[in-house]
Amino acid sequence: MATLLPFLLFLAACLVLMAGYPVAFSLAGTALVFAFIGDLTGGFDAAFLGALPNRLYGIMTNTTLLAVPLFVFMGVMLERSQVAENLLDTMASLFGRVRGGLGYSVTLVGMLLAASTGIVGATVVTMGLLSLPTMLRHGYDPRIATGTICASGTLGQIIPPSIVLVLLGDVLSSAYQQAQLNMGIYSPDTVSVGDLFSGALLPGLLLVVLYLLYLALVAAFRPQHMPAAANTATDGKQLLQRVLRGLLPPLLLIVAVLGSIMAGFATPTEAASVGAVGAILLAISQRRCGIGILREVVLSTTRVTSMVFLILVGASIFSLVFRGYGGDEVVAGLLTNLPGGKFGAMFAVMLLMFLLGFVLDFIEITFVVVPIVGPVLLAMGLDPVWLGIMIAINLQTSFLTPPFGFALFYLRGVAPAEISTQQIYRGVIPFIGLQLLMLFLLAAWPPLATWLPGVVFGG
Repeated sequence: MATLLPFLLFLAACLVLMAGYPVAFSLAGTALVFAFIGDLTGGFDAAFLGALPNRLYGIMTNTTLLAVPLFVFMGVMLERSQVAENLLDTMASLFGRVRGGLGYSVTLVGMLLAASTGIVGATVVTMGLLSLPTMLRHGYDPRIATGTICASGTLGQIIPPSIVLVLLGDVLSSAYQQAQLNMGIYSPDTVSVGDLFSGALLPGLLLVVLYLLYLALVAAFRPQHMPAAANTATDGKQLLQRVLRGLLPPLLLIVAVLGSIMAGFATPTEAASVGAVGAILLAISQRRCGIGILREVVLSTTRVTSMVFLILVGASIFSLVFRGYGGDEVVAGLLTNLPGGKFGAMFAVMLLMFLLGFVLDFIEITFVVVPIVGPVLLAMGLDPVWLGIMIAINLQTSFLTPPFGFALFYLRGVAPAEISTQQIYRGVIPFIGLQLLMLFLLAAWPPLATWLPGVVFGG
């Protein structure tokens, strides 16, 4: 019975979350109820909760997590400065009358917004409002249009700077050090957010290429689903001006943020501050940075940051109680005894995360599941950067999986009434397949994630 208690705790937390209660309170409340019952019955040592103040102090003093509010501020500010609208206009002009050009434009704009903002909800909603009516007006199949917007919007999960990668970097760093200490290595190596940023770059760009190839095949074999846009021809000088005005500012911001990290000039937290200041300057250049807008951005950033950190506090309480019941030892024994060794363990964890993505948010999976399974997998010899990118792509897929994919909800909220929920669900299925293909390619060839960090940071 004792070995079942950790799993009952995990199951109870999932059920409470599915009932609609706030995430942070669900995790903390469920854990404290189990701790109270265990203390009364003698099955739990309340001394484990004595480590909670140190954990909370560690969260408060964690400089890596300072990047979260800064990147959120950058993303929200860019959302308010009409960057997406300018990018879509510019891409539509570039592709002109190319068949499928609007689909290519949405995908490439999603990539640029991912590298500028890293916020999935804002990207999906913005592109749904701006591009979906245009695509439908030009005769695009609703499934292709909605699937392209949802999938492109989720690129913010994997293309840096990504909030997911920041959170994963912090969690995996702790898990990697714990795994090495458990193996008797008392001068442990570290894995940083910068490692994950550089490791995610090639897989993220390859995923964009897969999206574009799929759209090109649809345009070639089902041209009626992706007709060419109306003639938007303009002279070369005007086109060059639009490209410089629409593409150059966000590209410079991307280079400033990612370039400073990869060149070793700044840590991710310092680069996030560069991005926040750059977003303000970009908004000023667009005449979109008044006191009212700045106040809205600060309030939105505060809400998102408070949510993330409160979930982290709840997850810390949950993990303490889980370990107090011996859950880490139970999970370690379960994974190490699976057939197939570390491959079997990795497959089981990826499958679990994929299934949990149907009902749980990426933040919940990152803070609850990764600290439990991460030390076990890393102790088996898996590369921490490769593991982090595999998890990030898996979590990205959770945004698209019906019926609870968050990107689907975001688009459903702004899509015209004539677009059915079933059409949105059917539209994302090919893109889910492409993301699973990306997971398979990364599993078969880990250097896709590990080569660039080795070149950049000499790891």
